[in-house]
Amino acid sequence: MPAYEIEIILNRQLADCLSIPVFITDTKGNLIFYNEPAEEILGKRFEDTGEMAVDQWATEFKPMDEQGMILPPGELPLVNTLEDALPHHKTFWIESLQGKNQKIAVTSYPIIGRAGKMSGAVAIFWKSVDI
Repeated sequence: MPAYEIEIILNRQLADCLSIPVFITDTKGNLIFYNEPAEEILGKRFEDTGEMAVDQWATEFKPMDEQGMILPPGELPLVNTLEDALPHHKTFWIESLQGKNQKIAVTSYPIIGRAGKMSGAVAIFWKSVDI
């Protein structure tokens, strides 16, 4: 594992303690960690997938709209956050690595350190419940 800035390391430690699914990327969009609750939704342990490039994770987890059409990476909250360093939110469907379709709500935010430098982004997500 490459050396990451302290803000990434601290976010990873926090994510590891949370019961809500968390996904962490570097500034290039490379997936560098997701926690155990995320493994349940995504369908595979992080230890089994390892780090992934944005083009890989943004298509491998098959994000889809309500009609089942694949969403391009540019329509995903985490990718938007990496582009503009702002929080984003969206509800959409994913097909897990085990072929299970689930509707999820995703909120992403940038990881910006004290020096004002962005070192990555975080997405928290959960199974969406229609009310």
